[in-house]
Amino acid sequence: MDFPFDLNALFPERITVLDNNLSAGRRAHGRPDPLQISTVIDELGNASSKAQQLPASITSAAKLQANRHHLYLLKDGEQNGGRGVIFGFLKVGYKKLFLLDQRGAHLETEPLCVLDFYVTETLQRHGYGLELFDFMLKHKRVEPEQMAYDRPSPKFLSFLEKHYDLKNSVPQVNNFVVFSGFFQSRSVVQLRKVHPKKPEGEIKPYSLMEREVVREEQRVLPWPFVHPAGPPHSPPLLPSSPQSRSLSVGSSPSRAPLCPAAAPRTPSSQLNDSCRAKRTSAKHFSSSPLSFFFSSFHLQL
Repeated sequence: MDFPFDLNALFPERITVLDNNLSAGRRAHGRPDPLQISTVIDELGNASSKAQQLPASITSAAKLQANRHHLYLLKDGEQNGGRGVIFGFLKVGYKKLFLLDQRGAHLETEPLCVLDFYVTETLQRHGYGLELFDFMLKHKRVEPEQMAYDRPSPKFLSFLEKHYDLKNSVPQVNNFVVFSGFFQSRSVVQLRKVHPKKPEGEIKPYSLMEREVVREEQRVLPWPFVHPAGPPHSPPLLPSSPQSRSLSVGSSPSRAPLCPAAAPRTPSSQLNDSCRAKRTSAKHFSSSPLSFFFSSFHLQL
């Protein structure tokens, strides 16, 4: 892939390593233009996503600056009239992953991962990809089976099997691919076992939005679902008083059983009650001092 500016001024070596500062190590021809470096990275990322039929580019200058990744650029400085051409690139970085080993146990680790790998279509099967990959392995001092591979294409998997004999992959639930040697070559310090959750699951806190919904529901729910804070309760009344019975029936959720209703009154019972009341009032009148005074006055007359 060629560009309308001098690539040798941007990338002085055959393989240049770029970090999140977009710096290219030693500089052969003064200070490189950061805009031109960003243009090269963006064009390579777009070409890689198109070759892999991805919906969006996973490599760009902005993404490289936002992460602690390394980008390896391979160029030939003699082609394109001495301005050079780019053969391909390789992007790697460390990722914290939850993986499954051969027995299905969950492990937490942070390996070096291959995040993007691209060689120009017209220059593939010429050894440029192998040259780029071997340079990265020596620079990072890592073995191919110790790495994880993010969504490798069928061509990349064939490349790994042909040159590094990586063919027995361990199935994962994410987009990363690891091989059987990944778990055998790593120490216990690098791999940390993740204990499975309890069967009942963990109680997770509400999110902010869910908390607001709960607050709104608590504002509008009627009694007895919500008990709003009110004035202090008055002292309870005695159970024998009629006031306490009326309050307990009208306001308590656990109501006491009501007394059985009185039998209907007949005319004869009403007449008996009236006579009984007259006799009672007469008895009270005759026993009072006033009745004794009137009886004495009557005898004197």
